[in-house]
Parts: sequence; structure tokens; C-alpha cells
Amino acid sequence: MTAQTTAPVVQARRSGTVGQLAGPRVKATKVAANLVLLVIALLFVLPMAWVLVASFDASATLSFGLPDAVTTANFSAIMTPELTWLPLWNAFVLSAGSGAITVVVAVLAAYPLSRYRMRFGKYFLYSVLFGTCLPITAIMVPVYALFVQLNLLDSLPGTIFFMAATSLPMAIWMTKNFMDSVPISLEEAAWTEGASAMQALRRVVLPLMRPGIAVVFIFVFVQAWGNFFVPFVLLLSPEKQPAAVSIFAFFGQYGSVAYGQLAAYSLLYAAPVLGLYVLVTRISGSAFALAGAVKG
Repeated sequence: MTAQTTAPVVQARRSGTVGQLAGPRVKATKVAANLVLLVIALLFVLPMAWVLVASFDASATLSFGLPDAVTTANFSAIMTPELTWLPLWNAFVLSAGSGAITVVVAVLAAYPLSRYRMRFGKYFLYSVLFGTCLPITAIMVPVYALFVQLNLLDSLPGTIFFMAATSLPMAIWMTKNFMDSVPISLEEAAWTEGASAMQALRRVVLPLMRPGIAVVFIFVFVQAWGNFFVPFVLLLSPEKQPAAVSIFAFFGQYGSVAYGQLAAYSLLYAAPVLGLYVLVTRISGSAFALAGAVKG
């Protein structure tokens, strides 16, 4: 490029005209993207606003509207052990139990997949990925028959183990990705000191990937918390059903629904999940503290 051709470019850069030719198109794209995001936000905000307003309305209906008088009668009506506290406790037992089992099994399964080169490791990962594509409704009939044969129907421990098994494929993938970020040189240093593979996993790898383990646990917990189909099929006793199933108590016969009580119950039901979402955003935003762990 000669000096005569570069001079207009330099002059245009100094005057600030370079880059303005694509400005209107970029601005239009940003405006369109913001409008789409605004519409999506409204689709989420409006139902949440209805739940919040209807929970304090004694005569709440399906349509959105400000209440004539704010009342807490809906919360007082649902604050009973049979209607709220026992189902929430059952939901916590199912979610925490399945989350704990899934994390333990996922760590043990992801460790050899992350640290060792196996002959069929790639195909095993593909089979695990295929397990995430199976719809739960397609396997519930044989699972129900299996639970009847094993006398596990209407059993909280049996339901916990099955919910943990359904969450394992995605948990193994997530745990392996988190474990890959931990340098293997740290384990090699522990091995030279006489530590076994399990000791290195427990004392070196797991402390460094605690944020990842927390993310996997919260992911499984939230999935189990909102699971309706599995407890509805495998748990028959009303005193063992979680909140996701007992919420149908607010739907009466002939289409009558207690909307105010349903909204109040929904707020209580969603509060633990919202708290966990806030926690997972803080955990996932922090990186592993590995700076200076390995000397170059």
C-alpha cells in the first residue's frame, strides 16, 4: 500500500469517520435484540407478578388485577402441617438425598474418565450422553413394574435412588468438565509423597473443585425439587408425596381453583429454589483458585 492510498485512511481515522459506516446496522441489530429480550422478560415477569399479587388477594381470579384489599388470609389457610410443611419436608428429603447420592457417584465415575485414557472411554461418554436424551415417561412403565417386583413401591428411599439414577448422566458430564480443570500435576505431586489415587482425589482434587461440586448438587436438587411425574407414580401415600404433587390439592372439582391459596403456596414452594439459584450464580461466577499451585 502506497503513501497516497494510506493517507485517506489515516485522515478518516483521525476524523472519526472510520467504523461509522456499519454503525446504523449495528444499532438496528442491538435495538431488535433488546426488543426480543424485553418481550421474553415480560413473558416471565407477568406470571410472577400475578402470583405475587394473587397471594395477597382474598378473591383472586385467573386474570391479573390489583386486589381491593391486601390480606394474608391465603397464607394463614395453607400454613398447616398436612398441606404445606410435610410436603415441603418430603420434597427436601427427596431432593437432598438424590443430590447427595448423585454427587458421590458422579465424582467416582468422572475421576477415571478425566484422569485415565481408557480404550472404551469415548464410547462410554457417548452412551452417557445418550442417557440424557431418554424421556422419563418412556421408561416409567418398566420402572413401575420393577418397583412392584422389588417391593419398593411407595418407598422414599427407592424413589430417591431412582431420581438419583435419572440425574447421573448429566451430573457425570458436568463433574468431568469441572475435574478436567484441575491440573493432574497436583495429583502427581501427591503420588510421589505416597498418596493413593483415592487419597489424592479426596485431599487434592475435591477441595479444589468444591464450587463445581456445589453447582452439580444444586443442579440435581433443583431438578428433583420440581419433579412431579416420578413421585406421583412411585409414591402412593399422601403423607409421603412432595410439594410438587400435593399442589394439586388446590384444584377442586368441576374446574374450581383456589387461586389465592395456590399463589401463596407457589411462593413458599419457589422460595428455596430461588435461594439456590442466587447461590449457584455466586458459586459459578468464581473460578478455581489454582494460581501459584504449580511452579513452572
